Amino acid sequence: MKTILHKADTRGHANHGWLNSFHSFSFANYYNPDRMNFGVLRVLNDDTVAAGQGFGVHPHNNMEIVSIPLEGDLEHRDSMGNKAVIKSGDVQVMSAGTGITHSEYNYSAEKPVKFLQIWLLPERQNVSPRYDQITLNEEQLQNTFYQVLSPHEGDQGVWVHQRAWFHIGHLQKDVAQAYAFKEEANGLYVFVLEGSVEVAGHALGRRDGLGIWETAELTFKALENTKLLLMEVPMQLP
Repeated sequence: MKTILHKADTRGHANHGWLNSFHSFSFANYYNPDRMNFGVLRVLNDDTVAAGQGFGVHPHNNMEIVSIPLEGDLEHRDSMGNKAVIKSGDVQVMSAGTGITHSEYNYSAEKPVKFLQIWLLPERQNVSPRYDQITLNEEQLQNTFYQVLSPHEGDQGVWVHQRAWFHIGHLQKDVAQAYAFKEEANGLYVFVLEGSVEVAGHALGRRDGLGIWETAELTFKALENTKLLLMEVPMQLP
C-alpha cells in the first residue's frame, strides 16, 4: 500500500474577496509541481462564494466537472440550455467534451455558498457535452459509503467518461466501515468534509486529503461524527 497525505493547511489558497478558494492541487495562480493531480483527479477546489457573487460565463472542454454543494444554493446556466439551482445534498456533473460555456452564481443575496469543484481527466476526448444532477437523501448516507458517481449510465448516481467511482458517507463516532476498490489499478482519494477518521494508519481531520493506492480494501473508523467523500480514480493518466 502506498499513501500520500495532504493536510488541510498545506493546500493552495486564494482569497479574491467574493471567492475564497482552497486548492488541493495546482490551480490558477497556485502551482506546486508535487501537487498536480492524483491519477486522473486533476482539481479539487473547496470554494466559498459571497452572497450574490459568482463565476461569469467561461469555457471548458475535455474535462469531467463535478460540483458538490456543501452549504447554500448555487445557480448553474450553460450553453446546452440547462438552468438549475443545486443545493446541499445534490451532486452535479458536466461533461465538457467538445466544448461548453457556463456560469455559476450564488443564488442567495444574503448567505455565502460553499461547494466542491472537482475535475477529472476523461478517458476519451471530444465527447458530446452533457449535464446531469441528482439529489441525495440524508438517510442513504448514514454509516455507509453511498455511491454517487460511476462510469456507467443508468447506475446509481451520476456518471462520467472515466473509470471513476465516488462515494459519500456520514459515519457516526466509533463506526468502522470497509471500502473495497472497484478496480485493482485505481487509487482512492479520501477527503474529510467534517469530523475526523482513521484509515491506512493516518488520523485525518476536517478538509484533510489522503491518496491511497496499491491495495484492494480499506477500513475507516470514525473518531467522531464524520462526513467523507471518497473518490476512486485511475492512477494511469489518459
